[in-house]
Amino acid sequence: MKKQDAAQCYSLLVKHYPDPRNSPAILSKGSAFEVLILTILSAQTTDRAVLNVREPLFKKYPTPSALAKAKTEDVEMIIHSLGFYHAKARNIIAASQVLLSAFGGNVPESMDELLTIPGVGRKTANIVLYHALGRNEGIAVDTHVRRLALRIGFSNTDNVSIIEQDLMAIFPQEQWGNLTDVLIAHGRACCNAKKPQCELCPISARCRYFARSKKKGG
Repeated sequence: MKKQDAAQCYSLLVKHYPDPRNSPAILSKGSAFEVLILTILSAQTTDRAVLNVREPLFKKYPTPSALAKAKTEDVEMIIHSLGFYHAKARNIIAASQVLLSAFGGNVPESMDELLTIPGVGRKTANIVLYHALGRNEGIAVDTHVRRLALRIGFSNTDNVSIIEQDLMAIFPQEQWGNLTDVLIAHGRACCNAKKPQCELCPISARCRYFARSKKKGG
């Protein structure tokens, strides 16, 4: 997709979802430590499920120091409702230990450093950098962003690494963090996986999926 067309899509989505970052359901609120841990836990599960364990987890382990000393089985009891809770418990404990040993108990502020933390890939790092630290170093490609990038026509692959590069190439850097948020908002509200509501979509006139659907229907 051309940059001009992408810019029009972004502008329309921003008008439709003016402040997706302040959604009460969003995980990426709180301290950088909380955002990091919750985002690690969010892999292959729903945000609602993660939000349900937020209070008991941070009530017992409010700091990296507290979580670093936790017993795996105790953490598992709190997060057992999440998928892959055995691995996730190990990851968030190990992540807290690395925060202490390598970064003085603070969440690092660069992509390269974040990627050294157990359980952290580029998606998690991008979310932490933008929401917790106010930095636009990349674009977090979750399941919604991947689906919409393909449908709308921002990318031609389902490879998340390539999708991120494609999005970074057609959108200016200052929009990268918010782009993830508006695409997630649109994916949840309108362009869902099973049955996209094209008739309600503010960007259907510019969407590759809609154009192809109309052609097939005609």
